[in-house]
Amino acid sequence: MLTTLRRKMVTLFRQPLFIQLWLIPLWCVLGICKLLIFSVKFKKLADCLGQTMTATPWVPLLSQAQEYRALQIGRAVRLSAKYTPWDSNCFPQAIAARWLLGLYNIPYALYFGLQRDPELADMKAHAWVAAGRIRVTGGFSFNRFTVVGCFVDPHLP
Repeated sequence: MLTTLRRKMVTLFRQPLFIQLWLIPLWCVLGICKLLIFSVKFKKLADCLGQTMTATPWVPLLSQAQEYRALQIGRAVRLSAKYTPWDSNCFPQAIAARWLLGLYNIPYALYFGLQRDPELADMKAHAWVAAGRIRVTGGFSFNRFTVVGCFVDPHLP
């Protein structure tokens, strides 16, 4: 157990300073996001996600510095989500990433998508965030899910 803890600490300190500083705050933010998802109606939560756009995939352009920061934000959110005792799936990760991108004034687009599961004759839902060429959370989802909702940075024209 001690060697596992030591290995994890070494791994943490090899991360960029940005990720080290945001790991614990993001862990808390993911918990708050999960709580909000279960306690607040989506219509009210949607007001905090950004400006509603059509379901057409739309990605804002970023500078090189903004892309680098968006990449770091994505890594920090995904790393924090791995260590939560609750399920921090795509939706809390997307909300946390949107919040942090907004904090750093990085234009973003948060998407909601659906996919029909042929095995179960059921629908799968997914949420992801893109900023420029960076898939902040949710991975490469445009080719797997049909976009049914899109929220963008409210400061964009």
